[in-house]
Amino acid sequence: MKNTVIIIPTRLGAKRFPNKPLAKINDIPMIIHVLNRAEESKVGEVFVATPDDEILQVVKENGGKAILTKTDHPSGSDRVHEAYIKEIKHNVDLIINLQGDMPNIKPKFISKLARLMRNNNCDIGTLASYITDKKDIMNPNVVKVHIGQTLKDDNFLGAEDFFRIKNNLSNEKVYHHVGIYAFTDVALAKYVKLARSKLEVERNLEQMRAIENNFIVKVGLCESTPLGVDIKEDIIKVQKEMN
Repeated sequence: MKNTVIIIPTRLGAKRFPNKPLAKINDIPMIIHVLNRAEESKVGEVFVATPDDEILQVVKENGGKAILTKTDHPSGSDRVHEAYIKEIKHNVDLIINLQGDMPNIKPKFISKLARLMRNNNCDIGTLASYITDKKDIMNPNVVKVHIGQTLKDDNFLGAEDFFRIKNNLSNEKVYHHVGIYAFTDVALAKYVKLARSKLEVERNLEQMRAIENNFIVKVGLCESTPLGVDIKEDIIKVQKEMN
């Protein structure tokens, strides 16, 4: 059982940008761009996990696979787990949770994470890039990851902390976190049984549940930062890069 699945959790009810997954970029809904990038990585089957019938129909109309989930999940990874249990469980041992707001993520980053997970022993894997704009250090919309050593092209290093803003940073090795996670099947089942952790709630970062419960979380390097869509204005930036 050495199969990988990519599950993209997404919903219409984002507070900062309602209906974000269906926002059009070059006349194509954003969720379809993400779905296409995932399929282009060729690491395994791709599913969209959503509580919304409208997203479900758009995905199916565009030839994708979608799974309807409950509305009340505390995090994207909890939604991913429901989809996994419902339709995929028996022949997959590696689950990639790809955020639905990175329409420009390069397929090679997704396949790199899958390869790093297969070649290393850990519970959860994710990616990070170099911080090129110093203003991002104090930007709460940019999630950072602190790693104990210098991140290089093909290593996979343990994450020590994830944060949005942290005072008194001196020589810590801090990188721009990229919103993609790979779970072993065992780790995902364990993760969703845990209550939301203190720092997960305080920082609004689901990865803190793993850190606070002593999961082994490792980080690989991607050489550029995929643009994320947080607010409506980000669509223009993504479209410009895409064109």
